[in-house]
Amino acid sequence: MRARQPDAGMLKRAPGQHAVALVLIMGAFALSGCSGDAMNALDPARAPAALTLETAAVGTSASQPQPAFDPFSDSPSTSVPMRQVIENPTLAEVMRPGPLPEFSVGRPEAPVTIIKYASLTCPYCRRFQAEVFPVLKRDYIDSGKVRFIIREFPIGKTSGMATIALRCAPMDRYLELYGRYLSSQAQWVSQEVRIEPILKVAQGVGLSAAEFDRCRQNHGMISALNQVKDRGRELGVIGTPNFFINGRLIKKTLDLAELRAIIDPLIAGPAVAATPTSVSR
Repeated sequence: MRARQPDAGMLKRAPGQHAVALVLIMGAFALSGCSGDAMNALDPARAPAALTLETAAVGTSASQPQPAFDPFSDSPSTSVPMRQVIENPTLAEVMRPGPLPEFSVGRPEAPVTIIKYASLTCPYCRRFQAEVFPVLKRDYIDSGKVRFIIREFPIGKTSGMATIALRCAPMDRYLELYGRYLSSQAQWVSQEVRIEPILKVAQGVGLSAAEFDRCRQNHGMISALNQVKDRGRELGVIGTPNFFINGRLIKKTLDLAELRAIIDPLIAGPAVAATPTSVSR
């Protein structure tokens, strides 16, 4: 069954509400691109509205024509068609590959597969990468128990531009550059897109200015990145980080203890994926 869910762009606001929306977005800029957890940390009473405003400013439906050079722009439109959202995606639907090669690390036959939808400007993605991923890799990925996949879900123009640079780098440097962008957010994240700081991070893995310029003009790659993001929305992803663990959607930031509590039983039991469900706090 597929449920029809209105795209955030359909939400109409009174003139005064637009001013409130702008203030909230500006105030939450440091938490740009994060899940409902991030907004709850600011103000639980206003979390749903803040999350809607944050995610409303991202892109358009896959069925709409996309700008050639600005695929991640904030759309002012309030007439975006309703998006199809898969109510209970099967494991096969979740695992279906997109138009770009996916970055993954770990044994393909591992009993547990974790897919992380991430935005490079999200501080909660940064925290997961710094505090959780090293232990996850050491104890689970390197030992063959977990396969880990990253899917891009850029929120906002700055994250979109950095994502283009990330995809421009060789795949064997993807995880390194991904980590560099997250750990150095203070140096390159800003309200307006700044090409030079974004490029400077990518130059750390050998990407040249000429290569970056060519990627910025690569309409095919940019369109494919949009498809990856739109597919995430169809699967129920609402922000970052969101995770699929053996097909189960978890719409929250996970610390190490929470992650262990989910994956340890999957590793100990039969290697059969649980029925996908949506979990949020």
